[in-house]
Amino acid sequence: MASICKLSNPCFNSTSYGSRSSSTPKFVVHLRTSTFNHRLSAGSKLSLVINPSIRASLCVKCSQADGNGSSVKRTTLHHLYETQGQSPWYDNLCLPVTDLIPLIDSGVRGVTSNPAIFQKAISTSNAYNDQFRELVQAGKDIDSVYWELVVKDIQDACKLFETIYDKTDGGDGYVSVEVSPRLADDTEGTVEAAKWLHKKVERSNVYIKIPATAPCIPSIKEVISLGISVNVTLIFSLSRYEAVIDAYLDGLEASGLSDLSRVTSVASFFVSRVDTLVDKLLEKIGTPEALDLRGKAANAQAALAYDLYQKKFSGPRWEALVKKGAKKQRLLWASTSVKNPAYPDTLYVDPLIGPDTVSTMPDQALQAFIDHGSVARTIDANLSEAEGIYSALEKLGIDWVFVGSQLELEGVDSFKKSFDSLLDSLQEKANTLKLVNL
Repeated sequence: MASICKLSNPCFNSTSYGSRSSSTPKFVVHLRTSTFNHRLSAGSKLSLVINPSIRASLCVKCSQADGNGSSVKRTTLHHLYETQGQSPWYDNLCLPVTDLIPLIDSGVRGVTSNPAIFQKAISTSNAYNDQFRELVQAGKDIDSVYWELVVKDIQDACKLFETIYDKTDGGDGYVSVEVSPRLADDTEGTVEAAKWLHKKVERSNVYIKIPATAPCIPSIKEVISLGISVNVTLIFSLSRYEAVIDAYLDGLEASGLSDLSRVTSVASFFVSRVDTLVDKLLEKIGTPEALDLRGKAANAQAALAYDLYQKKFSGPRWEALVKKGAKKQRLLWASTSVKNPAYPDTLYVDPLIGPDTVSTMPDQALQAFIDHGSVARTIDANLSEAEGIYSALEKLGIDWVFVGSQLELEGVDSFKKSFDSLLDSLQEKANTLKLVNL
């Protein structure tokens, strides 16, 4: 049997959702030994330490001595998916990939990654050393080394989520990997990179991430038309989101495929970063009305995005695609961790719950939601209030076009810096390795 056990403060409750308890919660987690490519001897014990931020509070202990086949305990994540139709994903990836197993058993249904995540994972861990050394000694250049490391992680993660992918007929269980951020302004280069990466990973449940920059909107259409599933990332505005939906629909129509059921997509709409920027603008305005709107812009815009989603995926055009097996491009809430410590730690999760959506959560947000998140349909509970907040911000001088453009520039720049920084550190490591071997 297996249990998630308390090391410091408990973050799971075994009796009810959304409440804290001073008792030590226990969770049964099935760890399939085939996943580890080896057998555990009878009575043996295995300890897994999961992701860095949760390491401080959780561990997973496994023993085959009992083998009673107990079922997995239900968590808030199971409740979220089963009652509200929202898929909880994990916004992180690092070695060992088997650290994902207890998260999957706790209800996580997919994984997102980005250059910043890989920069942190590879540069701060020794787990990649052996593979890195082999690649360098084989004469691989640093770009090739990077992609070999990344692709291996993505392939291994895809394997872990295959069961979910198969059980949902391709509706869930995806792992996302992003094309080089250096291509954010290169339409054709992005198409070629997406084709190469899709072929390189060679897994049905991989999403190729493409940024929603203006030059990449045509790339999204082209890649979808080739039958490649896409996670469109770095969406910060309603106008750009509509362009992303249109690119998906155009791509499906241009594909020429008689069966569209295996071409899927998510649109990653970023949330907390919107409040980070808008709050600064409101503080500059400084009026009581402006200050009262802090922390409200992101979720208001997200609610309007969901309304747009419902409108665009209905009507004659969409119904014609449905007859060919097309699936909706689900809205995925990204950047769900709270940046302002004064705000509730589930601010960008609890209010954005709705059917046919995804919420990808980094460690902090995931742990908080499992511990005390509220599960209820909230995303369209008060659309008129969201419209009022959006309009009020405009009247105060908040330019939504500027907000979207600025955040897109910052997002692309951040990913480029992470990507370049990682390649530089890998090159230094390679140089050192070569000197040692002289």
